[in-house]
Amino acid sequence: MIKEIITVRKSKAKGFTLVELLVVIAIIGVLVGLLLPAVQAAREAARRMSCSNNFKQIGLAIHNYHSAYKQLPLHGGGTHPTIQTNIWSSSNTGNNHRLSFLVAITPFVEQQALWEVISNPYNDGTNQYPAMGPTPNRRQYRPWATEVPTYRCPSDPGVGLPALGRSNYAACLGDSAYRGRDGTLWVRRNAPSLPYPENNGFARRANAKNRGFFKPQDETKFRDCLDGLSNTIAAGEIATDLGQRDIRTMGWDGPNGTANTLRDNPSLCVDDGTLIDPTRPRFWAPTTPTFSSINGRGFRWADYLPNFTTVYTILPPNRELCANSPTSSTTATMSSNHQGGAHVLMGDGAVVFITDSIEAGDSRNPMVWHNGTNVNKNMPGMPSPYGLWGALGTRAASETVEEQLNQ
Repeated sequence: MIKEIITVRKSKAKGFTLVELLVVIAIIGVLVGLLLPAVQAAREAARRMSCSNNFKQIGLAIHNYHSAYKQLPLHGGGTHPTIQTNIWSSSNTGNNHRLSFLVAITPFVEQQALWEVISNPYNDGTNQYPAMGPTPNRRQYRPWATEVPTYRCPSDPGVGLPALGRSNYAACLGDSAYRGRDGTLWVRRNAPSLPYPENNGFARRANAKNRGFFKPQDETKFRDCLDGLSNTIAAGEIATDLGQRDIRTMGWDGPNGTANTLRDNPSLCVDDGTLIDPTRPRFWAPTTPTFSSINGRGFRWADYLPNFTTVYTILPPNRELCANSPTSSTTATMSSNHQGGAHVLMGDGAVVFITDSIEAGDSRNPMVWHNGTNVNKNMPGMPSPYGLWGALGTRAASETVEEQLNQ
């Protein structure tokens, strides 16, 4: 009998009491709670590094392209439809000179197979497309719907429709977004019947405001960067739209005449006071009209139109996307899902993380344009009114960049 009692007591001593078990669970819970933020931070650091590496690959591709063709890839290149049409119109017989620089560098980012499809006639079983494809909004054309891994930031969760092939990297066109899609070559290609097309208002306006590393629909070379490649932003990171009315990724669809109003005050959407939700300042107010769901930021990697693959150094990173339309004037700045800023690619191939707090001058100063004035500090050729940020976006305004950028 005594042996049985001793045996029972020994067997009970081997187990945990309920209190001990709860204490152990609580300790494990606390440790997990302490470790989880560190794990998430480590994962984000890895994603941010991968994003930077993608951008470096794009920078190397731009340099290799320049070495091969002695010019930068056109941002707004391609073919013209058999029937002349507006730049924003759709066509199956040509891409309407709407291809972004990302199309031209596909062979240089290990996408030779994709380039072979694009550069040759293509039949999808219903339609026959010419070499270089239709306009970039044609969903039936498989290359335009292809996701290119190098063009995606791992921190961006956006996938699938209503986007086509998304891109998190966009060409920098400088510090003036007035009629952003227009380039001087556009006039010579699309309006040859005009008398003296070089004197046309579109051409003069484009020549005055296209101050960035890339000029839409126009040829540029490294030698055009008189401020120095290491002092000029070539491209910037953008977050793609997730369908949440985010002010950074879904543009305000301004009424007719907004292009001029926005030109004269880039902070128009903030100063209005009613467009942005005061309780959630990262989102548009419920009554604010925005672009259609198919026109989210970064929704077409192949399309040069301002909303899709263009950035400006007017407003600091992660500010609002205030626009006249997806195809014209917009304050489209850099944005990202990284904390506190976004990556930029410099002309020399360096990738730099720019914080939201970068010195950006007067965000209410009118943009540079061909009828700008000395009083408004927006005459063609003047230093950027948008401080260090604007200076980094211009290629030949003779601004001195005295700060060391973190790399």
